[in-house]
Parts: sequence; C-alpha cells; structure tokens
Amino acid sequence: MSEEKYEVRIRPEKEAVVAEMKDRLSSQGVVLLTFNKLTVKDATLLRRKFLAHGVEYKVIKNTLTRIAADELGLEGLDDLLQGPNGLATCKDDPVAPAAALKEFLKETKSEAITVKAGVLDGKVIDKDAVKALADLPSREQLLGMVAATLLAPISGLARALNGNIQNLAYALEAVRKQKESA
Repeated sequence: MSEEKYEVRIRPEKEAVVAEMKDRLSSQGVVLLTFNKLTVKDATLLRRKFLAHGVEYKVIKNTLTRIAADELGLEGLDDLLQGPNGLATCKDDPVAPAAALKEFLKETKSEAITVKAGVLDGKVIDKDAVKALADLPSREQLLGMVAATLLAPISGLARALNGNIQNLAYALEAVRKQKESA
C-alpha cells in the first residue's frame, strides 16, 4: 500500500474561520490554554484581564485551528489541540497574553486554566517559556527603562551644572557680605 497524502477540503463557510485563526496565530503574542470547569465568575474575570491588557480571547475549534497552524507551518501544536481550548492573542505585544494570564492565575489561584503552549516569532514555545515570557516587562515598560537610561547622564550633567551655579551664587553672596562688614 502506498501512502498518499489527502488534501483537506474545507467548506466555504469554514474558510473564514481558518483565515481568522491564521491571523490570530500570526499575532505577536499567542498563548494556547485549556480550561476545565471554569466558573462564570472566573471566566468573566479572565476576559476582563485580557481586555485590560489589549488581548483578544476566543474559544477555538481544534480542527480548524490545526488546519490554520499547518498552513502557517507551525509545528508542535497538533498534539495540543485536544479538548476545550482557548487562544489569547495580542497583535502588538508578545508579553501581554502571558502577563494577563499570570495576573489572573495569581489573583484567583484557579486550577481550571492550564497553559499549553504559545507562539513567539512564528515558533511554538512550551508552557515554561510562556511563563518566563510573563515575567518580562511589557513593551511600554521596556521603552520607559531605555528612556530613563538615556536621560540619566543628561540629568546628571544638569544637576552638576546647577550645583556649580548654586555654589558660585553662595560664594558671591559670602564675598558681598564680607565686603559689607569690612
């Protein structure tokens, strides 16, 4: 028996879902998670955390997501796409989905959500890498750190110059007082 590869045919109404999943999987920040017995209260809180971080969250269809991942060349997701899964994505911040999820898990201590994997720079990363990613500062925080680092020498120079001017003023005032008393 020869092994033949069959082409997967997608119904036209499902093509839009596959295109949407390809778009989501191409985002800068992607976290695949599974949920089990998630309460309505926790689900609402999770969605609020994601919204606050600019993250889109969607419960996904595994088969269509698998097709989208295969079309994008993402290897390693096929085995993980079983059971109830959700996908948290952010177009412009690779850290945001992981950070929002970390905040949620820290607040709720919920065991109903488990991180399965993530996608970073077009490569599938494991759950440990997603957790490490959550510990990184956001893009805005990093830009603030860079700006502070760049401004530190300038503000130091300004303080030094200001200190010299103040010392000169004190010295001139002391000379003036000395000449008045003499």
